[in-house]
Amino acid sequence: MAKNFGEIAFTRSVKAMQEKYGSRRSYARMEAMERGTEISSAEADFIAERDGFYLATVGENDYPYVQYRGGVKGFLKVLDQRTLAYADFRGNTQYISVGNLSHNDKAALILMDYANRRRLKIYARIK
Repeated sequence: MAKNFGEIAFTRSVKAMQEKYGSRRSYARMEAMERGTEISSAEADFIAERDGFYLATVGENDYPYVQYRGGVKGFLKVLDQRTLAYADFRGNTQYISVGNLSHNDKAALILMDYANRRRLKIYARIK
């Protein structure tokens, strides 16, 4: 899905460490591969089978915050090829993720299929 994964994840310091430890060449090839920026049908199917995901945000203090969001299988919905939605219940009313997103709308979602050792990482802008 993320054509720009490398642009987001592979900062100068990350690339320097990849170079230092010998993995830069393979990741440079990965960056050169053409990818779409839309949710594919395979990714939509994967998302529909999940009953939870991790939501990562960053606070005004520049510290990350990761929160698990769960529900019934399929509660995270693919509305179209660029839009996901889910019901966000109040929980413990700390509002940390929501507060972080009011300051910085960038987030990461990590969806896991532990049984089959698969995952999907999504960089997103939250509206």
